[in-house]
Amino acid sequence: MNGTALVVGASGIIGSNLARELIANGWTTYGLARNLKKGVEGLRPVAADLLDLASLKTALSDIAPTHIFITTWMRNATEAENVRVNGTMVRNILDVLSPKDSVQHVALVTGLKHYLGPFDAYARGGSLPETPLREEQPRLDIENFYYAQEDEVYTAAARDGFTWSIHRPHTVIGKAVGNLMNLGTTLAVYASICKETGRPFRWPGSEAQWKGISDMTDARVLAKHLVWAAKTEAAHNEAFNVVNGDIFRWIWLWGRLADWFGIDPIGFDGTIHPLEAEMANEDAVWRDIAKQHGLAEPDLSRLSSAWHTDLDLGRPIEVMTDMSKSRKLGFSIYQKTDESFFDLFEQLRADRLIP
Repeated sequence: MNGTALVVGASGIIGSNLARELIANGWTTYGLARNLKKGVEGLRPVAADLLDLASLKTALSDIAPTHIFITTWMRNATEAENVRVNGTMVRNILDVLSPKDSVQHVALVTGLKHYLGPFDAYARGGSLPETPLREEQPRLDIENFYYAQEDEVYTAAARDGFTWSIHRPHTVIGKAVGNLMNLGTTLAVYASICKETGRPFRWPGSEAQWKGISDMTDARVLAKHLVWAAKTEAAHNEAFNVVNGDIFRWIWLWGRLADWFGIDPIGFDGTIHPLEAEMANEDAVWRDIAKQHGLAEPDLSRLSSAWHTDLDLGRPIEVMTDMSKSRKLGFSIYQKTDESFFDLFEQLRADRLIP
């Protein structure tokens, strides 16, 4: 029997895909965000600020969810501030709902920075864990806002008696506008600019990423995994890696992405060429492209998150994850990563977000 779900961060890549999955499976589904726009049919919007307790109490006064899915975070200038702010956001939502005594399960989405360290650590090669990454690997001895979020869930679970699950995807591929971490759409926009301006589609990252083995997470796979864990008793009170199930090398995938757009790829040439610098002065170019093709979003900053794409593609090691834990417990969903990109590109084109 399905319950009443509250998706925290329902406007993002993960939250919007999860909301669709829940609604398709008959869940009563509320979506919480500061500015939740229409887009998921059947989703019941809840507007609130996770850092404002009064706002949360008012917004959730008539809602008693059985399941909470936390899929959001807020970027700050330092990891210490990330820890404080993102830990507070999780604590606030669980504290506000605690008196209702309705919550049966809480799912928290974090990611592979659990193993790699925060952005500023792995970008410098400060943490190089053994791969494939496995759930039993210990926490790093370093500040990490994912740990703070987890600890808030564990504390509330001990207090309120609900079960929990932690979900650690690799880079998530899916559609969202205004998202902080959006490699798929960033590459689609970059490829579109290359095509319109006649420039080659140049690999921006490191040699280790270019040649090494990698994997990714389709937002649709992650959505199914979240629902599966919520409904599977054996998956309760466990942490899971969540990826598509295939592995690839960018040296193979980069050319396939270029072929989809009909542009010429250039691979690793001995130097990292950060996309953030490559796209720093492309706002006017994108506005012209949007006007010429009648696109729905002329603001480049709402589609591209080059800073995050640089961090992913610039890692000094290959990064892939082990999915054995989920497979042994019965989660069998599989998705080819190149098709994840192609599906996203088709959707972006259909929604007039790329030409």
